[in-house]
Amino acid sequence: MPVSVDIPREKWTGKVREVTLGATKEQGGTRSHTVTIGGEAALPFLHHEGALPHRPALAIEVRDRKPEDWSPLLSKVWGEAMGDPGEWARAAETAGADVIVLTLSATMADGKPITPTHARAVVRKVLNATGLPLMVIGPGQADLDNEVLVPVAEEAKGERIVLGTCEDKNYRTIVATAMANDHLVQSKTPMDVNLSKQLVILIHDMGLPLERVVLDPTTGALGYGIEYGYSVMERLRLAALQGDAMTQQPIMVTPGEECWKVKESKVGEGVPDAWGDWERRALNWEATTAASLIFAGADLVVLRHPETLRQLRAIVDNLATPQAA
Repeated sequence: MPVSVDIPREKWTGKVREVTLGATKEQGGTRSHTVTIGGEAALPFLHHEGALPHRPALAIEVRDRKPEDWSPLLSKVWGEAMGDPGEWARAAETAGADVIVLTLSATMADGKPITPTHARAVVRKVLNATGLPLMVIGPGQADLDNEVLVPVAEEAKGERIVLGTCEDKNYRTIVATAMANDHLVQSKTPMDVNLSKQLVILIHDMGLPLERVVLDPTTGALGYGIEYGYSVMERLRLAALQGDAMTQQPIMVTPGEECWKVKESKVGEGVPDAWGDWERRALNWEATTAASLIFAGADLVVLRHPETLRQLRAIVDNLATPQAA
C-alpha cells in the first residue's frame, strides 16, 4: 500500500527584497523590458516552503574593448563582436542573456587611460544596441571608478542601470550619483557576512532605498575557494529568511570572471592529459561553479560563454517549477 509521508517544512519570518533592473519607456527609460530579482521566501527551489517569484537571472559580461587576457576559447566563440561593445552586447542578447554587464577597462585600445568621454560613449553604444537591462562595472580602481561612473550615471539617467563597484573605499560617490540619476548599486565585499551587512548599512544610511541595492559577497571558482564563498552565501540567505533586514538583498555572483582566469579553463597546452578536452573542461568549470552558486541562493549570475548560459538556462528552467521540486 502507498505510504503517505509528511514533508518537513521550515517556517521563515523574512524574505529577500525584490530589486528591478532597467526601465521601460513608460518608466522613463528605453529598455524593452525589466528584470526583477529576489523576492524569495524560502531557500532555493524549495517551493513547498515558500514563494519563489523570480528565477535567477543570467547575465553575460562584455567589455568596452577586446580583452587581451581572456581565454582563446572566448575569443573563438564571440569572434569579431568582441571588437565592438555594441555588437558584443547584441550578440549576448541573441545568445539569451537576461542582463548585460559592461565592464570598463582602465585603459583604452590605444593604451591611454580611460576618459569620462570614452566611458559615456561606450555606455551609449551598448544602450542603443540592446534593450536588455544594463549593469556597468568600473575599472576596479576606486579613484578611476569614481571618475568614470559619475558621467556614466548621467549618460544613462532614467535607465535604472546597476553601478559597480561600491566598496568601502568609494561607495559614497557611487551611491550619490546613483541617487541623483535613479540607478541601482552593486555592494561588493570580500567573503564575509559581517562585512557584507556593514556595507549595505552604510549605503542605506546615505539615503539609497534598499530596493536599489544588489549584494555581491564575492565568490571563488571551483577548486579556488568556492566552498567558503558558498557557505557565506548560505549564511546570508539564512539570516535574510530569519528576518535580518540588512541581509535581505538579492545576491549577484560572477563565476564567469572567476572561472575563466584559472589555469584549468584558460590553458589548453602543457597540462596533464588526464585533464581531458580543453573546451569541455573549461565549460564544465564555469557551469559547475555557476550552478553551485545558484543552489546557494544567487539571484543574478554573470557568465562569459554562451554555451554555459544555455546549460544554466536548462538547469534553472527545470528547477524553477514546483513540479521539479
